[in-house]
Amino acid sequence: MNWQMVALNAVAEIQGGIQKQPKRTPRQNAYPFLRVANVTKFGLELDDLHAIELFEGEIERYRLQRGDLLVVEGNGSASQIGRAAVWDGSIPDAVHQNHLIRVRPGARVDPRYLGHIWNSPAIRGELSWVASSTSGLHTLSVAKLKRIALPLPSLAEQRRIVDLLEDHLSRLEAAETNLDHAARRLELWHQKAVDMSIWSMETTCTPVGDLLREPMRNGRSDRAVKGAEPGIRTLTLTAVTKNSFTEANTKLTITTHERAAGLWLEPGDIYVQRSNTPELVGSSALYTGAKDWAIFPDLLIRLRADESKVDPRFLASALQSERGHDQLRRKAKGLAGSMPKIDQKAIADVLVPVPDATTQRQIIERVERVSSARETQIEAIGRMRLRVASLRRSLFAAAFSGRLTNSSNELLEELESV
Repeated sequence: MNWQMVALNAVAEIQGGIQKQPKRTPRQNAYPFLRVANVTKFGLELDDLHAIELFEGEIERYRLQRGDLLVVEGNGSASQIGRAAVWDGSIPDAVHQNHLIRVRPGARVDPRYLGHIWNSPAIRGELSWVASSTSGLHTLSVAKLKRIALPLPSLAEQRRIVDLLEDHLSRLEAAETNLDHAARRLELWHQKAVDMSIWSMETTCTPVGDLLREPMRNGRSDRAVKGAEPGIRTLTLTAVTKNSFTEANTKLTITTHERAAGLWLEPGDIYVQRSNTPELVGSSALYTGAKDWAIFPDLLIRLRADESKVDPRFLASALQSERGHDQLRRKAKGLAGSMPKIDQKAIADVLVPVPDATTQRQIIERVERVSSARETQIEAIGRMRLRVASLRRSLFAAAFSGRLTNSSNELLEELESV
């Protein structure tokens, strides 16, 4: 590659934005005002656009032009620093917040080239480096952006690169869309298969409260330990949301052993979320791990099945099924803007079918086969997502190293196969 490396400020105008202050409250001269929230990793999001008051002469200075690159100056994550999007000019006379830095490409730079190279591994790495500080915060500034160096081929080559890049990116985006559709179809198939296994039989339904060997119990939530404080392992809601009772889904809390009495997990326990989002409230999971491994928090309710009446695995499957979970969601209550909640009575009143023990075991085996098939497909979809992500990184690296426009490129052959 025989491309010139140039400093960003040599080929673009770099400028900060407008700070929001009380005097900027929209009155007589209100203009559309882009904030950090409008610049996402997926591009521009303009559904929630604010307005700001401008004063004489300011619109000429701050007006955004089609092709401007808007760069987020700060982020808590080093990998997300410098998130950017190209302004599409869809809203006239828009201006930008001071936490966005405007990069306006000059005559030597194609705006599409600048927008794409900003996502290349080399530029992402350089942004992370210049944004780092001894405080651990990651911030950019106009001065820092001026030091960014770009590989700059001719305008004709820039446009050729962008045309090829966007063609192949569209293939990868189509592949991602297909994977999203496959994942949704898989979940719908799993829900329907489980529901048909559990609910299609002709048998009397019984309230959950009549199937338990002891009263339900809420957990306990104390604060997380600090420093070298002793603590007890406590589940997080994620353990139930993801049906994954692993160390990663726990935290150490200051709960004492005296207060933890009666809260320790036992194999066969079923845990139900008593508060969460409208979609997740009432989610449940069956614990099958070691006894006394952890305790459970206040936002979970514990059920212990009477095994003379129902197999815990069957009861858990019935509660996790779409029909069972829907009963719990419909019983959830909450004020507007708050997280909906269910209580022990709501769970006790849920009706589930209870066939004989032999039929329960047959249904459990069927549900486990279906769930195993689902996990296999989830893993396959996950591998494909990783492949697409790897190809995307390779594509950007090739595009801005001069290799993408090489007609004998092996990467292009792999992209064609996606």
